[in-house]
Amino acid sequence: MTNQEVGAAITAALDLELPPIALAVVDQPPVGIDTVQTDLPSACSFWRRAEQGVFYAPAEAHFNCPVGAMVMGFELPEAVASELQQLVTSMCDCGYIASEEPARIPAVHSKPKGIVYGPLDAFPLRPDVVVCWLSPSQAMIWNEASGEARWDRAISAPISGRPACAALPASISQNRPFLSFGCMGMRTFTEVSGDRMLAIVPEALLAEFASKLKAMRSTNDAMHSFYKGRLERAR
Repeated sequence: MTNQEVGAAITAALDLELPPIALAVVDQPPVGIDTVQTDLPSACSFWRRAEQGVFYAPAEAHFNCPVGAMVMGFELPEAVASELQQLVTSMCDCGYIASEEPARIPAVHSKPKGIVYGPLDAFPLRPDVVVCWLSPSQAMIWNEASGEARWDRAISAPISGRPACAALPASISQNRPFLSFGCMGMRTFTEVSGDRMLAIVPEALLAEFASKLKAMRSTNDAMHSFYKGRLERAR
């Protein structure tokens, strides 16, 4: 399946209001793709910017967000690394995170020079990961399609939280779909609706998972009709 076909399949299966966003970590600026000219306040801000079209953002464009820059695997200049340490210390001091957590936060390991962002259905490269915004009912179908709703296996549903961006490298490294409640930074900087959560799927599973979403949507439509009939008979 092409990126366009997968994007259309995911959007149709979940009735998405916002397009699936693709990210590709790269070692150099790709030819023919515009470079973003303005820095944004956070790494997750680029996800919303990408709804408007494809662009390349170099590492330094992410340095307003030391945590996000670290999570996305960029080499941090001394000043940014120092700011990151101060932020982590403050988060620990106020009880936002435990002192044991920072060393275990997932991060991209390839040390890229930048990231290409854009709508999946118009993405010209092979993405590393795809991001979606889901309502609870959409997340239900996502969870069922991933197999994590099954009761015949150990419950290990990968639903993460702060920092929201950590779900991306976690999904890539574990090669599984992820859901995230996000974090206050994500909700502040992206201004996404409060009834939305983050969903991530790695490139290796894209086509297969899109097909599973389509099938699970069909199954849930059938279940809805069944329950709706029972509800009408009970009235």
